[in-house]
Amino acid sequence: MSENDNSVNLKKRSYHHGDLRAALIAEGLRLLGKRDVDALSLREVARGVGVSATSVYRHFPDKDALLTALALEGLAQLGAAQRAAAEAAGGGSAGFAATGRAYVRFALANPALFRLIFTSPVLEPAKAAGTLDSEAWTLLQANAAMVAARQGGEAATRAIEAWALVHGLAMLMLDGQIPADETIIEKVIG
Repeated sequence: MSENDNSVNLKKRSYHHGDLRAALIAEGLRLLGKRDVDALSLREVARGVGVSATSVYRHFPDKDALLTALALEGLAQLGAAQRAAAEAAGGGSAGFAATGRAYVRFALANPALFRLIFTSPVLEPAKAAGTLDSEAWTLLQANAAMVAARQGGEAATRAIEAWALVHGLAMLMLDGQIPADETIIEKVIG
């Protein structure tokens, strides 16, 4: 074991935190960057933070509760990435296209997290209750309304068209059906 490994283990063993919940979410996100959702365990997340497995249960009664928190955090990160891309592009139509490209790039950079957000059932209760609010959804709705006002059509239909395009592109790339190529992203999401 190297000196560096020792210091990491020492830090984990002596970890005292003010916000264990946030630390567990951060560790869960870190682990999702390395593996599939199915391979993630509460015990592993606890071990990564340097706390006992029973400590996790004070914040997350089960794995689904942790996965829900991870999905919500991922959705917040997606929205922040889209907002930053829209602002960098100067808003308007260019900003709308930038949010789409940011969506695909987020999926490619965070495949397990992206699949957790969009293909797992963990967010279904919040969706069903009408309590799932995200910046990504707000941006999509606002941009779709802008396009509908300029080009006609219903904003809801424009939103579905835009989401279908970027989500379909992201999934095709994630599933290896087409190359995960920046040139393709730029050409398809104009």
